[in-house]
Amino acid sequence: MKDLKKLWKNGTPTFGPFVGLNAPGICEIFGHAGYDFCVIDLEHGAINLETAENMVRGANASGIAPIIRVAVNREELIGQVLDLGAAGVHVPTISTAEEAQNAVSAAKFSPLGKRGVDPGVRAARYSADREVFFEKANNETIVIAAIEGNEGIENLPQILQVKGIDAIFVGPYDLSQSLGVVGQVRHPKVIEKIQEIVTLSKKSRVAVGLYTDTPETAREWVNQGILYCCIGIDAAILYTTANNTIKQVRLKTTN
Repeated sequence: MKDLKKLWKNGTPTFGPFVGLNAPGICEIFGHAGYDFCVIDLEHGAINLETAENMVRGANASGIAPIIRVAVNREELIGQVLDLGAAGVHVPTISTAEEAQNAVSAAKFSPLGKRGVDPGVRAARYSADREVFFEKANNETIVIAAIEGNEGIENLPQILQVKGIDAIFVGPYDLSQSLGVVGQVRHPKVIEKIQEIVTLSKKSRVAVGLYTDTPETAREWVNQGILYCCIGIDAAILYTTANNTIKQVRLKTTN
């Protein structure tokens, strides 16, 4: 499995899609295609915990790091997805340092947090790793805080000081809504705020991530320091490829 923390520390950008379709094989496919991670989306995708576990297995099978985005910043939800064996948790709508600390606390065992203790979960290889699991999990589990509104931006300097936050993620669509230009992710207001977040995060030596729709946009932001680059959504990638294919076939058969 790709070690995202090590790659980010070395300044190496990583790439992965959001996965919202209820199909474990999709994560495996993206791994074989050469992506570094996938974000299994429990916020917007129709995915239950049983399916999420199998999606983590699919990711493991092809060497891609499985990150799970929980629906809300709740202790029990974060603990559950990490017990499945996720490499990390992507927590939406972090607006204060206290919320960031709550996410870290839910993801880490004592003395770093208060994650529920069970050595028999899949993440601990069903108790095979019980002697080393808790320390290993504290060292390796990735915590990603999503900044999606004005309050989060205003409090970003304090959020960046929270020990245990490995990456700051910018959700440009939610950010555009909070700035009054909903859906306009290339609006100057949105670009300015993203650049502000990137600058502050880099100064604090915290990896910064962003969602992008296209390879061109991804390259543009990677050149500005994005390391956790979430590019595309599985359903949209499938639709775009299918739509382009059928258009080309129909065009050639009618000419």
